Amino acid sequence: MTNPRRRYHPGVPAAGSLLLALALSVQAADKPVVPRGQPIKPVTTKPPAESAPATNAVPRVEPPASSVAVPAVGFDVLSTFKYEVPEEGGAGSKPAPNAPDPDAQIPANVKAYNGKKIALKGFMLPLKVEGGLVTELLLMRDQSMCCFGTVPKINEWVAVKMTGGGVKPVMDQAVTLSGTIKVGAMRENGYLVGIYQMDGDRMDASGAF
Repeated sequence: MTNPRRRYHPGVPAAGSLLLALALSVQAADKPVVPRGQPIKPVTTKPPAESAPATNAVPRVEPPASSVAVPAVGFDVLSTFKYEVPEEGGAGSKPAPNAPDPDAQIPANVKAYNGKKIALKGFMLPLKVEGGLVTELLLMRDQSMCCFGTVPKINEWVAVKMTGGGVKPVMDQAVTLSGTIKVGAMRENGYLVGIYQMDGDRMDASGAF
């Protein structure tokens, strides 16, 4: 994919460079109970039979992490508000006068997901591949950037870093990623490069929630 407006900045890693270039293009365009006490009187006058030793209650077994229900959040929530990318000049520069606060523009219902584990469906754009597996990627609302080089809005992608190892690249269909999402301004070299990022832990290539 070639984007004529894509610019790279020294000192930014490859994955960061793509995020930075994308953001600049946009700027340009969540004890068992034990019985106590003794019987009041013996049940029988005969010597009591030796009883089996008491056992504790069976401990509760937690379900595997992969089977725990994770709330599904769609881009119909994350990207349906207008977001004005502020003009920024990079590291060391001051915000432009009257520039909108990057975080103040995010609605409260979206901010409420910050730090929460969610499942999000979208299209993968790999940023970093190690041993044939994708370890960093953008999860996007649609395939416009992946296939046609169209610059999406800043609230139409999530920057994802896989924490439990990489996932196989899937470029031709929607996938569902689960992980902990972070909502708020994300910067590289002083530039705003996104407002969503995720620590991903699992991918469902079927795209189902």
